[in-house]
This record gives sequence, structure tokens and C-alpha cells, in this order.
Amino acid sequence: MALSGTENKVSNSPAFLQDGGEMGALMRAYDWDSHPLGNPENWPQSLKIQIRTLLNSAFPMFVWWTDKLYMFHNDAYLPALGNKHPQALGASARKMWSEIWGDIGNVVEDILKNGSQFYAKDLYLALERKGFSEETYWTFSYSPVFDDAGKVNGVFCACTEVTSTVLGQRRMRTLKDISEATALVQTLEQACQTASDILNHNSQDIPFNLIYLLENQGIEARLFGKAGDGKVDHAPASLNLNNLDANHPLSVIKLAKQPIIIDHAANEQVSIKSILGFDFPEKVIILPIIRPGQDYLIGFCITGINSALEYDCDYSGFHHLMIMQIATSITSVHVREEAVKQQAYLKEIFQQAPVGITILRGQDYVIDLANPNICEIWGRKQEDVLGLPVLEALPEVSEQSIKELLDGVFYTGKPFVADELPVNLMRNGSLETVYLNFVYHPKKDSHGVITGIIAVAIDITEQVEARKKIEGMNKQLLAINADLDNFVYSASHDLKAPISNIEGLMHALVEFLPHETLHSEGVQHVLRLIENSINRFKRAIADLTEVAKIQREGDEDIVRVNLSEVVEDVKLDFENLIREKGAHIDVSLAPDSELEFSAKNIRSIVYNLVSNALKYSSPARNPHIIISTETTPDYTILTVADNGLGFNPADEIKIFSMFKRLHDHVEGSGIGLYIVKRIVENAGGHIELDSEPGKGSTFRVYFKR
Repeated sequence: MALSGTENKVSNSPAFLQDGGEMGALMRAYDWDSHPLGNPENWPQSLKIQIRTLLNSAFPMFVWWTDKLYMFHNDAYLPALGNKHPQALGASARKMWSEIWGDIGNVVEDILKNGSQFYAKDLYLALERKGFSEETYWTFSYSPVFDDAGKVNGVFCACTEVTSTVLGQRRMRTLKDISEATALVQTLEQACQTASDILNHNSQDIPFNLIYLLENQGIEARLFGKAGDGKVDHAPASLNLNNLDANHPLSVIKLAKQPIIIDHAANEQVSIKSILGFDFPEKVIILPIIRPGQDYLIGFCITGINSALEYDCDYSGFHHLMIMQIATSITSVHVREEAVKQQAYLKEIFQQAPVGITILRGQDYVIDLANPNICEIWGRKQEDVLGLPVLEALPEVSEQSIKELLDGVFYTGKPFVADELPVNLMRNGSLETVYLNFVYHPKKDSHGVITGIIAVAIDITEQVEARKKIEGMNKQLLAINADLDNFVYSASHDLKAPISNIEGLMHALVEFLPHETLHSEGVQHVLRLIENSINRFKRAIADLTEVAKIQREGDEDIVRVNLSEVVEDVKLDFENLIREKGAHIDVSLAPDSELEFSAKNIRSIVYNLVSNALKYSSPARNPHIIISTETTPDYTILTVADNGLGFNPADEIKIFSMFKRLHDHVEGSGIGLYIVKRIVENAGGHIELDSEPGKGSTFRVYFKR
């Protein structure tokens, strides 16, 4: 291109070259005298008009003049030229656009020859304007340009580049196809391979792709999807990410979670071959796959970059959206898999639950789920009830208010709980009454709308029947116990007269025996044995009488009793024994140690406990007895502790049994602690005992407040 730098020439340029921005200035400065077209002053009027028009237009335009197709264009057309600017001005279009002349040359020649017109929409042209063969798309029209004589002498073009639009539509279609195709897949393998196959349909943007997902806590990446160049068939099934160098691309990806471009043409040290073991195109990008909404790497995608396109913001934006869509699809599959596992887990729990569970759907209460236990309660098989309304599956309950109970829960949202509800069910060919504990609970969707009922039931028929049987037996036992109590009470009174008669007869016999016979050693021995037997018989009758009184007496003598007074009174009864044994009794009663209790019964309790502590004292030490009380919200607790003989804890049951004794070296009937236990339990309390052989015993009596 020839340019003249003289200001004088620029200022003297023809009027049609005035203005026009950068191209206007270039045309004015051009050395046209050395160009075949010559001085602009001598150009045809038609050419001048065309140039004046395009220089003052903001729309991309150009004129190719004469059959040599000398190039004139405006500023708006400059991006189309790329690095062909500024030498394109005045040059031959055939030479300047030689790379596409095979695509447009025939059209241009036809216009020059026949004056025809041509229109193209989204036409693909591979332009050499940026140092490489670039994929571009154009919408333009070619029309003839006429000289002053009215003959065709060139081509006029108004054009616009639509590369970004075409690429954008193509890429959006790819993203849409991935979204639609992966929406219904069930496994990660399906999701990744489906996405790879769809990306392969857009081989212009994605020459090949490999999708790896992390496993084993991120130390391994397994290949889940591949498509494109046949070389991907050799891609390794897994990559070991453990112990990689910190500068290794996959290490950087794991740490930074940002895309990495590997440009083989730039002679970088790291290549895809070093990662995968074989060569790939000049430019490759590794894209991290991040779980949506989290900064958590789940894998990466290795894909080629189209060498016929600049890797600009649009291209990188497409990759960003693409990898987000893939990540969303993978995460959706993860969620669905987890949901399926959770559903299977819940179903397994339902199936194995030790209670009956059913889920009823909608206002007709269709049985969606029925576990084996509920089917056993119903007396039906699962396949006979699933999918049916509950009243159709169990017609016998339609007249038993079950529908009304379900409606109450469904329309109010309030759960219903039943205990021991009798329900008549057709089981084993006959109508049976079963007793159920069950709960009806409303089932709600994510918006809180009631969609059905969850029912949990337990068959307690056996327990109810057993309880009724026990209740019947208890009534019989109570009657028997009452009869026994009456018998003991009567017998204890009726036996007093015969034993008194026997005692009187023995005394009469003694009076009639001769003096020598009476005082003989043998007779005296027999008389002592008879007297001891009579005394033991009298004590047994007295004990039976006492037990009978406890069994028969109610609460008619309940008064306010001060425990401190009772303890002091009992101590007076044992004053001689206390002195004889050298016993020491510590009394530590709480200030509020007063009870609503039978006065004679509370005295009997204290008397028996103190008596035992004194009687069963250890010969190795003086008795030490501690009597104390404490109060809780529910009980007043009387404690009597001693340092006596004690006993084996395993014998505790015997201690409180009638006529049972663990030590025979002291006199006693073995009925005192039995009486204490019956008195306390009849009043709603209980008694506890701690003991250790050789160390002593501690009795705790719990009086209900």
C-alpha cells in the first residue's frame, strides 16, 4: 500500500473522501497516483458515490471495483479484516481473501458477468485474519455496482458477522440437550456417558472429552464418560491422584478448583500425554467439576479446544456453563441414588419393623405400603391389599367407625391414638376380634398439605386375653385369700380354748400325781416338755392372731403420728435389754418426721426393727443402733441400722417370709419382719434391706407421704 504523508495532499483531497473515520483518513493519505485506479479526481462518479456512502455508514460495507476487485471499505468492516488491515485498502479481493475464494469466487464472478445478486445467512467461512484458520459465520448480500455508463463494474456488499450468535446458539443447544438427556438417567455411568455423547455432537467446540469422578476419598479418579477422537479409547480407566507433585495439573485442580489450559504448541513441560499416556490436540483444558452450592471437587473433565476458535470469554463461559450442567446432572443422580437407597432402607425398616405399619394415600385411603406385620394383623397377603382403598381391602371394618377415625385425622391434621381398641377382622376364614394399640398420623407433603395417613398398629390380643384371664384368677385368689384370712382369724380364736383346756388338764394332772412321782426326774422332764410345747403353741396362736388382724384391718385408726415419740416409747420397752447388752442407740430424726399412719402399726414397725437389732447383735462388740429419717417429695424414709450379725443378701427373701429365721441362737417366731413388710406395703410403701455377714444390717422403710 502506498501512502503520502504530506498535509497539503490530505487537505486537497476530493470532497467524497472527507470524513469517514480511520478509513477516510487512510483513503485521503493513500498514494493513488501510483495505483492502477489513478487520482481520485478522475474516478467515475458512480465509484465516488459508493465510497462516499460507505464511509458515512456505521454498517459494515465494502466495494470491490472493476474486474480486478480493488477493495474499498469503512471502519465498521475493519473487525472482519483482522490482520489484513490496513493493507487490504486498494488490494485485490481475490488475493486478499484467497483462503475463501473457493467459497465465494464463483458468486463474485457471476455478479460481474451477469449482474446477479446473492444473499447468504449464517454462512460458514474459514478466515485467515488472526494468524490461524478461524471458524466464522456471516450474513451478507452481494449486489452489482454500475459505472457511469451503466455497466457492471464491481461488487457491493453489506455484511455482518454472526459468529458469536451462531456459536452461542450451538452451545446453548448443547447445554439444553445435556439438561434434558440427563434428567432421567439413574446412574453416574449413564449421566457421564450421556453427557459425553451429547458433547460429541458439538465436536466444533468439544473435539473430545473425558469425564473422571473422584473416588476413595479423592485419591483416585475413575473414568465415567468419554467421546470424541478415537484416541480417547485408550484413556486410562482410573488415575491415581495420590502422591502427585504439587505442580502437577491434577494437584493444582484439586487445590485451586480452577480450569487449567495445557497448550502443547507453547512447548509447556506438562502435557496431556504425561497425564493420560498419549498425545492430544494442541490445546486441552482441564475443567474441575464442583458440587453445586459447595466448594467441593467431585471430578474433572478433560476436553480439547477448537484450534479454529479463539479461547475468548464466550468460549470459557460455555465451558463454565457446560461443567456446571454436568455437575448438576451428576449431583442429581447422587441425590436420586441416595433417595433410592434411603427409600430402600426405609422400606426395609418398614418390612422388618416389629409393629404393623401402613401408609394410606389420598381421601380414599389407598394402601401404598403395608408391611408383613400389618398384613398379619389384617389376615391378608401384601399382594391382595396394595393399591386398594382400605375399605375395599378390609370391607369388614366399614361398619366399625374406622373410616370416621381416618377422616378425623385427614381433615383436622390431629393424630388419633387408640389403646386396646377391639376390631373385628376376617382372619383365617372367620371374623375374629383383635385388640389393637394404634396411631393414625397425618402424612404431609413438602408444603404441609395432608396427602394421606400413616398408621402404626400393635396386636395386643394375647396380652388383653392374658390380662383378662389374670384378672379372673385374681378375683378367685382374692376370694381364696379372704377365705384363708377368715380361716386363720377363726382358727386363731378357736384354738385358744382347746390349748387352754390342755393346759388346765396338765395342771390338774400335776395336782393328782403322788409327791414322789411328781418330783421324779423323768416326770419333771416330761412336764417341762409339755409346758414348752403348750407355750410354743400359745405363741404361734398369738402370732396367727396378729397376722390375721393385719390382713383384716383397714385404715380406720389413721392419725397424725410423731415418729420421735414412737421411738422414745419403744426404747423404754427395751430399757433393761439395752442396759444388759450395753447397747448405744443414736436417734437422728428430721424435724418434720410426722406421718398420717396407724399408731399401733407404726409402733409395731419400730418395735420389731429395734428388737431385731438388739436380739441379733454380735457377741464380739456392743450393739450400736442408729435410727434416722429423711424426707423426699414422695416418701418419709425411716432407717434403722445396726452393727450386728448381718446375713447374706441372697437370704433377703427369707427374712421377710412368715416363720423364717436365719439365726436360731435367740428366741423368736420369725414373724416380726413379715408383719412389718405387710403393714408397710398395705399402706402403699415398701421396705429395703442392705446387709453384710458379720458387719450388720440396715433397714429402710418408705412411708408414702
